[in-house]
Amino acid sequence: MCGIIGLVSRNPVNQALYDGLTILQHRGQDAAGMVTSDGSRLYLRKNNGMVRDVFHTRHMLNLKGCMGIGHVRYPTAGCSSSAEAQPFYVNSPYGITLAHNGNLTNSEQLREDLAHDEFRHLNTDSDSEVLLNIFACELQRAGKPRGKLRAEDIFAAIRRLHGRCQGGYAAVAMITGVGIVGFRDPYGIRPVCFGERTTDVGREYMIASESVALQALGFTLVRDIRPGEAVFVTGQGEMHAQQCSDEPQYAPCIFEYVYLARPDSIIDNISVYKARLRMGEALAKKILRLRPDHDVDVVIPIPDTGRTAALPLAYDLGVKYREGFIKNRYIPRTFIMPGQSIRRKSVRQKLNAIDLEFRDKVVLLVDDSIVRGNTSGEIIQMAREAGARKVYFASAAPPVRYPNVYGIDIPTQDELIAFNRTEEEVAKAIGADWLIYQDVDDLVEAARAGNRKIRHFDTSCFTGEYVTGSVSDDYLAQISAMRNDEAKSAREAGDDNIIDLSNSA
Repeated sequence: MCGIIGLVSRNPVNQALYDGLTILQHRGQDAAGMVTSDGSRLYLRKNNGMVRDVFHTRHMLNLKGCMGIGHVRYPTAGCSSSAEAQPFYVNSPYGITLAHNGNLTNSEQLREDLAHDEFRHLNTDSDSEVLLNIFACELQRAGKPRGKLRAEDIFAAIRRLHGRCQGGYAAVAMITGVGIVGFRDPYGIRPVCFGERTTDVGREYMIASESVALQALGFTLVRDIRPGEAVFVTGQGEMHAQQCSDEPQYAPCIFEYVYLARPDSIIDNISVYKARLRMGEALAKKILRLRPDHDVDVVIPIPDTGRTAALPLAYDLGVKYREGFIKNRYIPRTFIMPGQSIRRKSVRQKLNAIDLEFRDKVVLLVDDSIVRGNTSGEIIQMAREAGARKVYFASAAPPVRYPNVYGIDIPTQDELIAFNRTEEEVAKAIGADWLIYQDVDDLVEAARAGNRKIRHFDTSCFTGEYVTGSVSDDYLAQISAMRNDEAKSAREAGDDNIIDLSNSA
């Protein structure tokens, strides 16, 4: 899970890229990076940390130019070394930088192909570097000098890239002295959109993971990049778009609507906010169907992503809606924190219960989802300590039982509390008196109601059905071994000698 941004302007882009990355900070809090271009020269700054910590005044002054791309990162592959912060750069051909959101499911095979057939050396374990080098190789096949490179050459390279790469990916790449290209995998799993604004010096274009970044910077959302499509903006501000896949089909990740995206974003013409409202309405119908004589006194959301679904849920149940937890805004999102112990500790630091909203009441807590279960268990315990008589728990998402292989850190089945457990067993494990999950069909309908043209969504973390059809049991076992918390801790312990190749001081 990452955030990407690209901008072609008539004015320096460093501040706009910084502001856009800050807006996309919820998509990645581990590292941030930015590269700008001033003619044929590149200026790069990237490092571990939040956007505000990575970029200081001295860095911003050095990030010159009217074209650039940026990235915020949460690692799902590779490690957390600053060497794997993005954007990545490759010199040949032309000088290309790339920022990527997603995961390639055949990255190991591509890595071998690059080494043995195309004689390219990779510096990291990141599949984003693999994607960059595949793009560079395919672009090199055009055999043209930089000044002769045209949009059709870039689109042909993306077409060949789609033929080689499997998985979910949305990327923005800058070809030095030429322009910026944004592209999306043929299933449209990971989100990316583009917008425009007109200034007194001409038209400018931005590509970003979510529409909210465009809106906040004064850009008008044009549309999402379609599955398999690429858009190319020249350094002079000319826009080109072309479908680069023979068999594109919409299957966007439904977890974006459940949790990942900001509620004020529009993804594939679906309002994230309205989709979450519909999730709450569907949950209310299920509760009334299963327990028409329920004894719920109050509905309390888990801030922030549980709030939108909780509002219509309380209204349709005919019970009070109350804010029972106060959130510390300076603690990052616990789902994307590395390590179980850190996640568990941060819950108590992030939330504080208002006792009078819990005391002697039957409380229905509402959250967006239950992944590992530790956070939910801690919150339920806090509700009991605040005096709740009973604690029910509602999840706006179905049980998360399978890994996500397309760019979300749901790493291994053994770490998922719903794997091989019934709903009653999960309720007991997290300490709830009753647990209710969203049904998969209701979740799909909640999203699809916003755009009937989308017939399918990637629901693999709920159903185990992977839309690309290229995910084997061996691959799932491989990523389980690579991405579980124990493996990550071991990698971090061995990462003592980090060399930061960025423009940093």
